[in-house]
Amino acid sequence: MKKLSVFIAAIVCSLVFSVGAKAQAPADYFVGKWTVTITGLPQGEAKMDVVFERTDGKLTGFMLNEGKPKDVFSKVEEKDGSVTGYYTASGYDCYLFLEKKDDNNVTGSLMDMFDCTGVRKVEAKTDAK
Repeated sequence: MKKLSVFIAAIVCSLVFSVGAKAQAPADYFVGKWTVTITGLPQGEAKMDVVFERTDGKLTGFMLNEGKPKDVFSKVEEKDGSVTGYYTASGYDCYLFLEKKDDNNVTGSLMDMFDCTGVRKVEAKTDAK
């Protein structure tokens, strides 16, 4: 009987720990490179690469133009499942709002006027031998 109770306790503990491990969401969902498509602009559709990094515990970011940082976010606000990056372009204060859609996709808006969708850019891993 004692062996049975120890066995049941071990199963219950393993279930509790396995469920707890799966429930944790990644804290750095937005960290990485994203390809963001902006629709509804007067000139049509625009695509840009956006990079978010975690520096000293704070989220920072910038937009890329031909592989080089173009517009650096002056401020990045994080909330549950969303991020807003503030920047200046052509003398105007702008902001980009993105929220989590699923594991590798985001939706949002530019200045609450233009719809945005984004896809995480997954870097191809190379095996060094």
